[in-house]
Amino acid sequence: MAEMPESHPEGRGRKPREEGAGASSDAARRDNVRPEETQLMEAVVARENLLDAYRQVTGNKGAAGVDNMTVEQLKPYLQEHWAQIRESLLNGTYQPQAVRCVEIPKPNGGVRQLGIPTVVDRLIQQALHQILSPIFEPGFSESSYGFRPGRSAQQAVAQAKVYVNEGRRWVVDLDLEKFFDRVNHDVLMSRLARRISDKRVLGLIRRYLQAGMMTGGVVSPRTEGTPQGGPLSPLLSNILLDELDKELERRGHKFCRYADDCNIYVRSKAAGERVMKTVTKFLTERLRLKVNAEKSAVAQPWERKFLGYSMTRHKQPRLKVAPESLQRLKAKIRTIFREGRGRSLPQVIKDLNQLLRGWMQYFRLAEVKGIFEELDGWLRRKLRCLLWRQWKRSFTRAKNLMKRGLEKPRAWKSATNGHGPWWNAGASHMNEAFPKSFFDRLGLISLLDQQRKLQLSM
Repeated sequence: MAEMPESHPEGRGRKPREEGAGASSDAARRDNVRPEETQLMEAVVARENLLDAYRQVTGNKGAAGVDNMTVEQLKPYLQEHWAQIRESLLNGTYQPQAVRCVEIPKPNGGVRQLGIPTVVDRLIQQALHQILSPIFEPGFSESSYGFRPGRSAQQAVAQAKVYVNEGRRWVVDLDLEKFFDRVNHDVLMSRLARRISDKRVLGLIRRYLQAGMMTGGVVSPRTEGTPQGGPLSPLLSNILLDELDKELERRGHKFCRYADDCNIYVRSKAAGERVMKTVTKFLTERLRLKVNAEKSAVAQPWERKFLGYSMTRHKQPRLKVAPESLQRLKAKIRTIFREGRGRSLPQVIKDLNQLLRGWMQYFRLAEVKGIFEELDGWLRRKLRCLLWRQWKRSFTRAKNLMKRGLEKPRAWKSATNGHGPWWNAGASHMNEAFPKSFFDRLGLISLLDQQRKLQLSM
């Protein structure tokens, strides 16, 4: 990374004490000053902080922004231009570039807009994040789990189960309509200004919020929202929604929030309806956010999903994979199979295993094993179907079935039965020729076995 001048000791917000007896009270006060009160930008551009940010950004890779600069090109660019960038940050004149708009299809329809900043702006945002996070993080709610160090979606789901086990068998499931696209800049900036007095930092954050969005080569101005895609966006969302957390705590509610996904657990439907009404009013009037009435609901936990999980109806409910999560996984698996029709079975299984390991790690809390058993059978049938398609001709099918131990008359009868690939993949001749042990030898992950191991290790 480019050589940067060493930061001054006061870059972290501290100044050396005056020497000798009789130091003034003003000097004593300056000795204890916090970085959020003065010289916060100096802390942002300090060499150590920038090096940490550089390692984080280059480690994350990521797509290029509107200037097409890649992370590999960042170091030589900084070597040439960092001095000017640093000076503009310190004097409050740095102007971020527009973000590149990328639309990601949502599983339930519609698209999610991502705003990809340039790699230089990602570096500066990451450096900001590293300084701002310690200022705000200690004050965040214990019921907030998203985008926070040492916290996870699984912890939120586990806590939700605790609330239901305690008898709160109704949930107020709040869906904030296009939250990241609708954040009110003035409301957010007022929350930031409560803890930050460095006007250069506040001005820079506002310019990041207002940086245009480039779509199809045209830059559109932005007056609201903090698009997902930059390192700073998750922290800003937590700063804004912390006010919701504090209001729910003040009212004595039990809740779990992960970013804009918030579930409040109550003991009756009537209580849930009251909470839905009053919290919707609070979000609208205080934070200027809109609750999506169609996607929000007061219901029992097993009728809803939370972070991909759902629950059973039992008196002591168990966690399970939500049906929508299962459908998303199957869609990804079908894509692998479509791309795998010209490849060998071991290659396809390698790609499947990579997907399945990550999926199982996320759903390691799921206690209902039936879904994993069903998925295992469905996967093996898909692989048998792939083989049947690859064989194409009846002669090839009969020959391969005989190689797998079927007698010649049965092999020929099966190869010429006139049924389609999916039917044959589930028929007895393919199950006998390619049993579970065959796929085990090829290294195919068993989701049921993985679930048992994960449950035992918890």
